[in-house]
Amino acid sequence: MAAPFLGSLAGREVKAQSSAPGRGFIAMFTYYGCITNRWFPEKSHGALAAADLEGTTLEPLVPYVDKLLLPRGIRSMNEWTMDVSLGQGNDFHTNVTGSYFTCQPLTPNSDEPVVFSDEIKMALPMGPSLDHVIAEQLSPDGAPLVMNVSGTTQYGYNAISFSAAQTIFPGIGNASQIFTQLTGVDLGSGSASAYQMSRGKSVLDLVKGDLETLEGFDMSRSDRDKLEAWKELLHETARACGSDLVTALELSAANLAAASAQAEATDRVSTKIEGTNLDGADVFSNLAVLAAACDASPAIVLRYPDNFVYSGLGITRDADTLAHRTGDSTMQGTCVPDVVDLLSVIDRFHAGKFAYLVGRLAELNDGDGSLLDQLAAVWFVDASDGGARNTNNLPILQAGSCGGYFKTGWAINVEDGSADLTGGNSEAVCALGGEAYNGTTKPTGTDPSIANAPINKYFCNLMNALGVKAGEDGFPAVGGTGEVTHFGRYDKTQDFIGGDVNPPTIHDPGEFTALRAGS
Repeated sequence: MAAPFLGSLAGREVKAQSSAPGRGFIAMFTYYGCITNRWFPEKSHGALAAADLEGTTLEPLVPYVDKLLLPRGIRSMNEWTMDVSLGQGNDFHTNVTGSYFTCQPLTPNSDEPVVFSDEIKMALPMGPSLDHVIAEQLSPDGAPLVMNVSGTTQYGYNAISFSAAQTIFPGIGNASQIFTQLTGVDLGSGSASAYQMSRGKSVLDLVKGDLETLEGFDMSRSDRDKLEAWKELLHETARACGSDLVTALELSAANLAAASAQAEATDRVSTKIEGTNLDGADVFSNLAVLAAACDASPAIVLRYPDNFVYSGLGITRDADTLAHRTGDSTMQGTCVPDVVDLLSVIDRFHAGKFAYLVGRLAELNDGDGSLLDQLAAVWFVDASDGGARNTNNLPILQAGSCGGYFKTGWAINVEDGSADLTGGNSEAVCALGGEAYNGTTKPTGTDPSIANAPINKYFCNLMNALGVKAGEDGFPAVGGTGEVTHFGRYDKTQDFIGGDVNPPTIHDPGEFTALRAGS
């Protein structure tokens, strides 16, 4: 394995290698928007300081402010409207989730904005999602690692991961099963030593005889130094993915079983998921860290639940009906008392979970800086305001530079560079409680004429940071050699009207160069 890289043995000059791409991408996905004007810092463009996050939903991320990238002014695709002016008519949940990571229209299509047919509500996108596009080129088995934090699988209108057109990738909701998939070990004994034993011999042990032969060759000092560096790299790799890491991440049999039991006990009652406060969520985050540290997958998804009742936070209604402000699934009615504050509690809980993930990634160092520095961990929210169901002015928060590809410690308004982009109008109605609310008019959303930079471009950033390649047309392609400049079918929400009736068009190809380090 080492011989081809030793110039004096191979008889050729060793050429300098380009810097390696980022090691991976972790997406944390939550549902039902947020209270946008509490989520966003006031500064929409410029260097971030701790003071910018204090008092906002993102305050738990203060310790990592210099590692954060807050891309502003972005729109995701296929927004639902009563007059069907910004996307398909299908359903205010289905449109967003099905198109979020695919940028593809849904089929079958409805031009009616209020539908009750399960066929329409469960419409699926016409292409694969970002995680599968990345994994197809970079994952050892060609598939991403999709984890359902509450245990409930993806179906119809809550699905975000698709392996192909109209094909839901269900993901895994059992923590013990995920651990076994990553390590090949069933920790039934409750001891991390089982993991260490399962790994058996290290790579150095396996090639010991050949390595001794190689070391006996007459080679230059430069090549002998390279060989020693190679051996040390293998030692570091073994340590990075060994039982010490499993222990540090608290991935004991007991903790895995507890998280798995919670997932099994999480029941969907009608449209609600009865739960507590996702006590096992951190176990799933630790599994994501293990997968990233061991290069098990370049595309990892932590899908938080939809319709969850956060009873452990003192909340008695599910997140969906609270986001509607009315306490039920309708878009019109009377505001639930203190509903904005209740939604803010949920938002801050999610921020704390993301901060936990970021902290775990930041504390691991394998000699090339922290694991966080080598990755892009991104918190995506399905919509902007959960009542308006608008998709412009989208909340996105990234941590990590993905191997130095991205600028960090900044909020960057990719639409126009202004530092005063609105945080939205989530408190325009229901701030006092008891008022009438009409979500069909989107009073708590952001003016649709602003913050419309297409999310497709950010996805191009992420793919290029990871080393995904494109064909001559700029779309991701196995065997391609170029940078990715195109993704999805459309990058303008109005093109989704009618489903697949408009010619496939990417109006604004390329990535957001303003997000790049050095820009």
